[in-house]
Amino acid sequence: MTTYDATVRRDAADLTALDGLIGHATVQGVPVLHAPRPGDISAGLLFRVGRADETLSTSGVTHLVEHLALHRLGVSDVHYNGATANTYTHFHVTGDEDEVVTYLNDLCASLRDLPLDRLETEKEILRTEAAGRANGPNSQMPLWRYGAQGYGLSSYDELGTWSLTADQVQQWAETRFTRDNAVLWMTSDHVPDGLDLTLPAGRRIPAPAASGSLPVTPAYIRGEDGHVVFDSVLRRSTAAAVFADILGRALFRDLRQEGGYSYTAEAHYSPRDADFATLTAYADALPEKQDAVVGAFVDTLAGLRAGRLDQAELDSVRGKLLKRYDTPDLGAARLPSDALSLLLGHEILSPEQHKAELEAVTVADLREIAREAWDGGLFQVPARGADWAGFTLAPQYSSSAVAGTRHQSLDSDGVTLVIGGEGVSLLLPGGPVTVRYDACAAMTARPDGARLLTGLDGFRVALEPTLFRDVTAERIAVLDEAVPAAAVVPLPARDPERVPQPREREMREAAPVPQGGGDEARKSASPGLRHLPVWFVLLVVAEVVFGLGLLIAILQTSDSAHEALIHLTRAMLPTALVIAYTRKAYRHARRDRG
Repeated sequence: MTTYDATVRRDAADLTALDGLIGHATVQGVPVLHAPRPGDISAGLLFRVGRADETLSTSGVTHLVEHLALHRLGVSDVHYNGATANTYTHFHVTGDEDEVVTYLNDLCASLRDLPLDRLETEKEILRTEAAGRANGPNSQMPLWRYGAQGYGLSSYDELGTWSLTADQVQQWAETRFTRDNAVLWMTSDHVPDGLDLTLPAGRRIPAPAASGSLPVTPAYIRGEDGHVVFDSVLRRSTAAAVFADILGRALFRDLRQEGGYSYTAEAHYSPRDADFATLTAYADALPEKQDAVVGAFVDTLAGLRAGRLDQAELDSVRGKLLKRYDTPDLGAARLPSDALSLLLGHEILSPEQHKAELEAVTVADLREIAREAWDGGLFQVPARGADWAGFTLAPQYSSSAVAGTRHQSLDSDGVTLVIGGEGVSLLLPGGPVTVRYDACAAMTARPDGARLLTGLDGFRVALEPTLFRDVTAERIAVLDEAVPAAAVVPLPARDPERVPQPREREMREAAPVPQGGGDEARKSASPGLRHLPVWFVLLVVAEVVFGLGLLIAILQTSDSAHEALIHLTRAMLPTALVIAYTRKAYRHARRDRG
């Protein structure tokens, strides 16, 4: 049996759950789901490929294919667009029958022959799009849960927009945007004549397996002020979707209506792949209310784990969900979600089956799901953390450092860079941060020698030759030779004024830990008073004591406040000069030590 035949037979088995509300057919090997709806026709061509299928060094390749395919369609009065998600790419259109057929035919023709002469232009457009995109309050959660791979890539910039070649983009389109990796849905009572979905043959690619960067859960990370986020991974089920609704109601009641701490308090359930979904809960807070919000948030979760919800609340949520089946044109409303389930290989439930599952959900089921959510939870909190609630701080440092040449930081006596044969480490007062070459997700490289290495676990080491002692071209060559070529992303030269110098780099570059986190390492990387030499501290203390003594003497010997002010002004000049000279002497001594 060929791969294509196997895919068709499997899709046919999955489609047996579709009742008379939804029709199905096959056009040029692409499954088509259709159901009528008054007015213009809407259609969506889905492909089972998204950001989670990429690597960090090639991230953005799916988005590039989407942009290139849409470019040939030009400017039109027809409403159309495309979207790239974690596990799928969706091209959608709304118009009359002729317009929809023309769009889909032209789209498939463009996918077969991408306008690769526009590759560099589209790369720049994607970088511009990313620069103007606002990150949401939960944008760093995937990184901490999954690392710099798979589902964690949605937390990162699309590095591939700097280095992807035409051959790489073409190969991605030929192997992922295929007839066997696609599903079409459309709001029509029939498949229109003239529809041409000719695409390369391929295979249905399952969603990628999830990686894990959290050794222990429930865990927490520190996030921005004003935002509290909780997420967990649950098995896909009707009961889990009901629990998300129950949790959202409970948070709204406890944090907004009763506590008055938050304006927004909500929870959402979204499918991740065929078997698992992500539960995300969120609440906002004023700075002075953050501790209260975190406490109330934890109490709400604890109450649900203990089963503190009544049957009436479950019945209310169940009734709201059942009303969805009273929607006119129910078949058309179900098309996008059923097409995605078919694409991902998730079971498609008929309305009767889903109603039966809703009716079967019990309070005990919800309590078990609450416990499952808590056990696998990741909590993003501002301020003081969540150790008191039983959450463990997510790893801020690597478990070990590599052996190699040591290069002292020119900014801090407590920071050392190690370049070894197996990887690089940054030795911080709180612990090491290590990226091993064989687990390097990406390394950006600039002509001036700057390197930024990101490990699959999300830890990062920034190497700026200007900020470490004796980082020569030979030592950088060790990195360039050891890091797999597929992980290297060349970046363009930067203005010399933008090359960081000692004592001028931004603190975020001094914290080579997972993006958006690592508060402990950030604090530890900052030189404190303990790094100042003893002679410098004693000299400053002596100058302060001398200044205070001089001030007291002037006040005791002066006959008036005006006279005291004159004497004080004259005395301050030599004192200020002494302090300035001391500071300059310390800087020279520190530079000499390297």
